[in-house]
Amino acid sequence: MDKKFSFLGGLKDGLMIGLAYLIVSFSFGTIVTGFNLPIWYASLVSGTNLTSAGQFAGISLVKEAATYIEIFLTLIVINSRYFLMSIALSQQLSEKTSIWKRLCMSLFITDEIFAVAVQARERLNFKYFIGLSILPYVGWVAGSTIGAFVNSILPETLQNAVAIALYAMFIAIILPPMKKSKAIAFCVFLAIALSCTLYFIPYVNQI
Repeated sequence: MDKKFSFLGGLKDGLMIGLAYLIVSFSFGTIVTGFNLPIWYASLVSGTNLTSAGQFAGISLVKEAATYIEIFLTLIVINSRYFLMSIALSQQLSEKTSIWKRLCMSLFITDEIFAVAVQARERLNFKYFIGLSILPYVGWVAGSTIGAFVNSILPETLQNAVAIALYAMFIAIILPPMKKSKAIAFCVFLAIALSCTLYFIPYVNQI
């Protein structure tokens, strides 16, 4: 097997994602304790629901005492993109990859991990993907926990600054491919236009 797509190769490729997640997930931890929820709650949610935007939406619904069905439907919509990512990656795996390995891999699919894994194409395998996912997973859970711990000593201005770090990382990820592909650039600007339009349309923006 190509060393690039071994467990150690995946571990190396996931290092920078893990460091970014360690910093970005601080904001989730601060939000959890800001809602007067316990520190362990931040660790539990990040460890079982690695979905970034879904976590932020979910924790807000918990604060508002939303019903289980409201939380379920909201997270299904927000996380629906992971269905497509999972399907795309499953096509690259060997037919010999067991269902249990596929289910294990599904827990770790995020935007950034998918962006790296999909480049492996037919060389994608379970060991490489797990290696790729470990450091981002640990970084996200650890960052959430640390963020929850230090929230009480951070000034409000710094908390607000940390909260936008996730969006800054998304921008950093999408800019390079935008420069190389007009199709990707078109999709990004279309998404921005639709998002802004829906945000300002009366009634619709209340959903």
